[in-house]
Amino acid sequence: MQCGIMMSRSAGPAGWSTARQWFCLKTMRGGVDPKTVRRERPPDHPEIRQEMKEIAGKRRRFGYRRIGVLLERKGMNMTHKKLYRLYREEGLAVERRRCRRCARGSRTPMPEATRPNQRWSLDFLADNFGASRKFRILAVNDDCCRENLCLAADTSISGERVTRELDALARIYGKPACIVSDNVLCAE
Repeated sequence: MQCGIMMSRSAGPAGWSTARQWFCLKTMRGGVDPKTVRRERPPDHPEIRQEMKEIAGKRRRFGYRRIGVLLERKGMNMTHKKLYRLYREEGLAVERRRCRRCARGSRTPMPEATRPNQRWSLDFLADNFGASRKFRILAVNDDCCRENLCLAADTSISGERVTRELDALARIYGKPACIVSDNVLCAE
C-alpha cells in the first residue's frame, strides 16, 4: 500500500509503467533494492548467554533444546535457530560418553611368557552347523610353548563347564601363574 503511494508521488510522471516507476524509485534511493540489503543482526543479549552458560555448567548432559526449555520458563523466549547459534558461539556442547569397555589408562604390553605354565590363554570360538544350530568351542593355549591344551566343543558352554575343564587341565599340567581371557588379565 505504501509503495504504491510512494510511486504515485515520487517515481515519475503519470502514464509511466509500474516497472519504469520502480526503476526510478530505486535510482532515487541510491540504486539498491531494499530486499537485497542485509539488515544488521540485533545485538545478542548478554544476559541470555550468561544464563545459558550457568544452566550448561549445572546440567552437563543438557543439550541446546533442553536449555531452551529452561530459558523459556525464565521468560527468555527466542527461536530455536537463534538458540542453536548462541549455543555454538559459546562453545557449549554435550560431552560424548566414552565407551565403558575402553581402557582409561595407558596400555602396557603384556610380558612374554618364558616358561611353560606361566600364562594360559582362554578363548571362545563360535560357528554353526550349516544353517541350523550354533556351537561354541573353548580353547585353552599355553603361551610359552604355543601348545593347545584343550578344545571343548558344545552347543552351550556354561561357567561350570569352563571351571571343570580348567580343573582337569590343572590336574594334568599343574596350575598356571595367570590366565588371560580376551585381553583381560585374571590372576589366580
